[in-house]
Amino acid sequence: MSPTTEHSLLDHERQRCEVWTRVMGYHRPVSEFNAGKQGEHAERRHFVEPDGAHAAHA
Repeated sequence: MSPTTEHSLLDHERQRCEVWTRVMGYHRPVSEFNAGKQGEHAERRHFVEPDGAHAAHA
């Protein structure tokens, strides 16, 4: 399948994606967090690099 072909996966074609994050200097899967820590993780703001920022450093 080419990268430009749109295709929605059926449930039986999907696989679980485990998200890991760095906590207190080491990496842990978010699925092992308690409910409160999972909520904190969901509220995090993620860094988004502005368009063209990479070209400015070249």
